[in-house]
Amino acid sequence: MQELPSNNHHFFTRRDFINRLGNGFGALSLSALLQEEARSAINPLSPKKPHFPAKAKSVIHLFMNGGPSQVDTFDPKPALTKYDGKKIPIDYLKTERPTGAALKSPYNFKKHGQSGLEISELFPNVARSADDLCVIRSMYADVPNHEPSLLLMNCGEPRLIRPSVGSWVSYGLGTENQNLPGFISMCPGGYPIQESQNWQAGFLPGVYQGTYIDSKHTTIDRLINNIKNSKLTMRQQRSQLDLIAKLNRRHQERRSNDADLESRLQSFELAYRMQIDATDAFDISKEPKSIRELYGKGIHGRQTLIARRLVERGVRYVQLWHGAGQPWDSHDDLEINHRKLAKQCDQSIGALLTDLKQRGMLDETLIIWGGEFGRTPVVEMPKPGSNQGKINGRDHNHWGFTVWMAGGGTKGGHVYGATDEFGFKAVENPVHVHDLHATILRLLGFDHEKLTYRYAGRDFRLTDVHGKVINDIIS
Repeated sequence: MQELPSNNHHFFTRRDFINRLGNGFGALSLSALLQEEARSAINPLSPKKPHFPAKAKSVIHLFMNGGPSQVDTFDPKPALTKYDGKKIPIDYLKTERPTGAALKSPYNFKKHGQSGLEISELFPNVARSADDLCVIRSMYADVPNHEPSLLLMNCGEPRLIRPSVGSWVSYGLGTENQNLPGFISMCPGGYPIQESQNWQAGFLPGVYQGTYIDSKHTTIDRLINNIKNSKLTMRQQRSQLDLIAKLNRRHQERRSNDADLESRLQSFELAYRMQIDATDAFDISKEPKSIRELYGKGIHGRQTLIARRLVERGVRYVQLWHGAGQPWDSHDDLEINHRKLAKQCDQSIGALLTDLKQRGMLDETLIIWGGEFGRTPVVEMPKPGSNQGKINGRDHNHWGFTVWMAGGGTKGGHVYGATDEFGFKAVENPVHVHDLHATILRLLGFDHEKLTYRYAGRDFRLTDVHGKVINDIIS
């Protein structure tokens, strides 16, 4: 029997109305979420929101390659003067190579700012911003070798291939400027040890890998190869790129949307867009003369000023290397070498801190200074193949060293943790590199345990299964 028409389905109770209304809001939320995922699929570098409100929007990592000595820079140890030339009375002194008696610092330390932060005479310009520095004197790593320690500091893993910190940041936040890479690494004079592994994307999509810039060059076409096309106009390039993209998409569809092909497509697009914005960002001649003079002449003044211009334009992570070799690796002639090295970068780092603060950018830009480890408070003894036998340098030391941070939500004029009275081992509030990474991500708005990527059957993260946030240094 045919059912007679009824108007009952046009009427529903208040409970039904609320349920349907709730489902509607859910659909709207799902729609917004799907749209965001769709945008990310089209452009994986599109801006993304972190887990919670962030203190910092971008990072500038000042990497002092080779391992600067903590007891000669930001961790004064008067006991070294007392014991200079004598054996240190501690029983846990374990070093990579034979070492001898205590070696006092050849530099004077003074208190600076309202905080009274003690800083070596090596960094007079940085010292002017003492009240903005948060000095962690209790860092420690796993081993005293450059290669694994570089990878641990830059990628959170000393042996296996893992994404670098900058790649994780780009993956989590995207970039605010679609015409520039989200992660740039400037290293003058060529690659450092471990080369591009220091800014690798690892198992993350290749679009998140750092873009390497050899900052010894001064002209834009040398800084960034093939930045300009001398034979085609921008319109002709766009037409050519559209055709290439169409062919590549067809090729990609037959290969289950291979991630490497997607990365290649994104690199083509980014290279096209960079022609205008990158040319502008790297051209420091557009800065007032007073600003150029503030940063100083030479490679480090230039690349540090470029770093400020990049974060100003929305780049998330900029890493500045101090040399391609290990210039801070002072096994011999420490007094001469550390003084020369500090002079190369002190003015530019001091200028960066001052400039960012004057522009109101320091609060949202996290500055990090440090190397892969520190150096021993005792003199390194001569050994074939390890040094020149001058007995005036320090060996590698991963047991205790210093990293300082500024801006980006850190406590200024603050010292956290301590090494023993000789500066060898972290003994008060030790901070492992995993803890440093967890804290960096926290300042950028992430729970380091939840910023993960599915690979090889499990969820990976920057801190692996380690790391704790150092809340005491967060303002």
